[in-house]
Amino acid sequence: MRVWLSLILLAVTSVATAQQTILNSSYDIARELFQAYNPEFQAYWKEQTGEDINIKQSHAGSSKQARAILQGLEADVVTFNQVTDVNVLHEKGNLIPEDWNQRLPNNASPYYSTTAFLVRKGNPKDIQGWDDLAKEGVDVVFPNPKTSGNGRYTYLAAWMAAEEQFGGDENKIRDFMTRFLGNVAVFDSGGRSATVTFAEREIGDVLISFESEVNNIRKEYGTGDYEVVVPKTSVLAEFPVSVVDDVVDERGTREVATAYLEHLYDKEIQELLTTFNYRVHHPEVVKATEDQFPPVKLLKVEDYFGSWQNAQDTHFASGGVLDELQAQARRR
Repeated sequence: MRVWLSLILLAVTSVATAQQTILNSSYDIARELFQAYNPEFQAYWKEQTGEDINIKQSHAGSSKQARAILQGLEADVVTFNQVTDVNVLHEKGNLIPEDWNQRLPNNASPYYSTTAFLVRKGNPKDIQGWDDLAKEGVDVVFPNPKTSGNGRYTYLAAWMAAEEQFGGDENKIRDFMTRFLGNVAVFDSGGRSATVTFAEREIGDVLISFESEVNNIRKEYGTGDYEVVVPKTSVLAEFPVSVVDDVVDERGTREVATAYLEHLYDKEIQELLTTFNYRVHHPEVVKATEDQFPPVKLLKVEDYFGSWQNAQDTHFASGGVLDELQAQARRR
């Protein structure tokens, strides 16, 4: 009897071991993307190892997710939309190594995007570029840069576009940014809530978000009701990923967590990513989808602000440039 009981317990233990669980902590507008990717990875992992894997998701603004991990959320992997939100896991928690972005190709960014505009049918305010967003009578919606990586990309894209337009003239850049921020109708905490504000509450003339997201919104809410405008100049928006070393080593999930991120680079998944309107790196997929993505001059944050950390400290810290410009906008 004891022998049979031992065999049963061994079998149950083996099944439990095969059915590992990992948690992916991600930005809030990536729900549908990973709902599509996770079954693909589960099938891939089963084929490669014979093991089942359970994948859980956590979604919120990228910075909120990073803070949650620092406060104890046991995420095996992060798939964020800004470098600083991954860096903080090393800098404030020592949960990952400093060189985390060298462990996978393209600075550990398996896909990328840029910032674009979603306008209502007919584009009634004739919004074509960044300068139009600072005009009187234009109501703008995008997430709060203090809480959202999406929002920080929008703010920095607007600043860099102004720097290009005004040849680096600081006074003209600040004047543009003050008028631009003064036009913000709602500062939601994340990209998903900004979408609800614009598409469901029908607030604002233009929603600014990732090119991938505005195309997905248009598809979801009605292609006949919205138009997508991709400015000729915008920001390179990378989507960095990393395993959370402290978590995967404690839980014994490093192998599957690493494979989960590496599989994002494989051709069939790169093709899947383009169906969500993300730009990718795989050369064959790039060539096959070249008509899908308008040409745009992509500006790197590091080239204009020195580093992501410098941009964070200068613009988004308490009392930084963002706070100054918002105070000026309120006084207008």
